[in-house]
Amino acid sequence: MTLFGQTLDTQQLFALVLLSASLVYWLFVMRGERNYRRWFKQWEADRRARREAQQRAEGGGSGGPWG
Repeated sequence: MTLFGQTLDTQQLFALVLLSASLVYWLFVMRGERNYRRWFKQWEADRRARREAQQRAEGGGSGGPWG
């Protein structure tokens, strides 16, 4: 097989396939990490909003350190 005018033997072809597979793998890993980060930020914002709503419902003060 030739690629860009270079004849590739079996070992070089296998290395090229392995390199391509590892690139695809890391793209999936990065996508999953990005989705997890987005989910965690949303979960944290929702949790904070629920906590603040609960504190307001319980009649919390102005929110300062002295009430």
